[in-house]
Amino acid sequence: RGTMKSLRFISAEAFVSNAEFARKSLGGVAHDLFPLLFKASYLLEQGEVIHDLVKNWPLVDFNIGKLLGTTVDYQEDLSHRTCSVCLESCLTGLRDYVLNHSSPYMKKLKVVDLTGIKDVEVQFCECKKRMGRWTRTQLLSKLCLELLVYLQETQCNPGTFEISIDVLIDLYVTERNYELVVQALLKKCYCPLKICCVAFRSDNLALQKFFYIIKLTDPSLLRKLEIVHNVRLEMEHVEILFNSIHFPLLMSLTLPARTFNVRRFTDEDEGILTNIGEKMGEMTQLTELSISFSILTGRIRKLLSPLKTPLKMLDVSNCSLNHADMAYLANSFHANHLEALDLSGHNIHDLYPSTFFKLLSHSSSVLRSLTLEDCNIQDTHLNMLILSLSPCRKLQEFKFIGNPLSSQALKQLFTFLCELPMLKTVEFPVPRDCYPTGITYPIDDASLCRFDQRKYESVAEELNLILLQASREDVKASTPLFGSYDAAVQETNNELGAYLIKSFKETLEKFTTSLKMS
Repeated sequence: RGTMKSLRFISAEAFVSNAEFARKSLGGVAHDLFPLLFKASYLLEQGEVIHDLVKNWPLVDFNIGKLLGTTVDYQEDLSHRTCSVCLESCLTGLRDYVLNHSSPYMKKLKVVDLTGIKDVEVQFCECKKRMGRWTRTQLLSKLCLELLVYLQETQCNPGTFEISIDVLIDLYVTERNYELVVQALLKKCYCPLKICCVAFRSDNLALQKFFYIIKLTDPSLLRKLEIVHNVRLEMEHVEILFNSIHFPLLMSLTLPARTFNVRRFTDEDEGILTNIGEKMGEMTQLTELSISFSILTGRIRKLLSPLKTPLKMLDVSNCSLNHADMAYLANSFHANHLEALDLSGHNIHDLYPSTFFKLLSHSSSVLRSLTLEDCNIQDTHLNMLILSLSPCRKLQEFKFIGNPLSSQALKQLFTFLCELPMLKTVEFPVPRDCYPTGITYPIDDASLCRFDQRKYESVAEELNLILLQASREDVKASTPLFGSYDAAVQETNNELGAYLIKSFKETLEKFTTSLKMS
């Protein structure tokens, strides 16, 4: 794809392109060439060669992010290729490394880091089959358990049991793979491959199961914790979690929708919120926080002021923030450090235009990503919006779908956006004039697709022409009607969909029963 390859890399490609020859010849390959051959094999999707390279890996560490990232011999970053053929070959190769008959004393591998893989929407691999985070979690757990069974049933070299390799991975656990992952974590101390959970995401999981498995992951190593969607975690559960488990390295925390609801607060609840804030203050590495779709009106200060480290990422979308909350954010020490900010679902220009302007001016020197979806931004607010965005010279991503802007206003805004030098991604709304007259915002899901497709395409063409004429072909502009791509949700949508249907059915049954009783 137009990226220069060194002569060494071209030679490596030629070597691995004949899989049978390459596999027979690995014994005579210099150890320092293994990383080069691995990247070449990954590019060409030579699964068998990848398997044998990992099976015979001669180095102390195996860091997939570094191996596939930008290298001197081939600058293209392949870490966003979650190719199923390649990743399965890596993991089975790792299992077979342990079982390889070469002397255990020759085996140097101590750390395998699988956390550098990036899950993206578009796959460039030939097989077009991606292996997402959930499947990687499933496969590694399965291989660890199979390895244990094999070692117990077979007379292996005693030295095999001395092998200890830390496998750093981002785990993703749902109801469907829960039992398997639990078994792998419970038996971790007996297995030569030690699962080390660096990031943990859970969805569609009963609270009891979540609390059990989170303790098994060794929370002292955890850098990122995502509890999302269908985990019924409420504020008192968060307090129990933080009181009973210490997260010294936690850098990123995502809590599910409706964790907080200040409209139902009692005096006891105020105390719980204070305690949660203080516990988060003890997490000295915490720089990313997502608490979207909670009702936190007037309580942002109480939750965030105990933090001793400034936040770099804050998602408070649809949290019903009031003027006091926005004033706190604009004047807090977090404001000068925010690289990513999501204020979606807040009527910013009507409720707190000056504090929003102040917040952006404070974060402008570092802000890379700004999301203002469903914020009721209208044509009359355009000049104020442009004025607020003007100092944000490092902005790379701007998302503002769901706002009632006209085609004319979007053209004006795009003309300005061309001036932001670092901008790469823009997600813009379907223009208001493409919808029937009288449409109300926020638009409900049923009406979302009922717009003039031809007119929209014509406007989108004009907007892209504005970018083109300003020599900004590097900017990708799109309208994802149902929100941005989420690799984790995409991978498990069948399970999550089935769960939602089941929940809906149970609710209907309860409702029908109550009707009959009345």
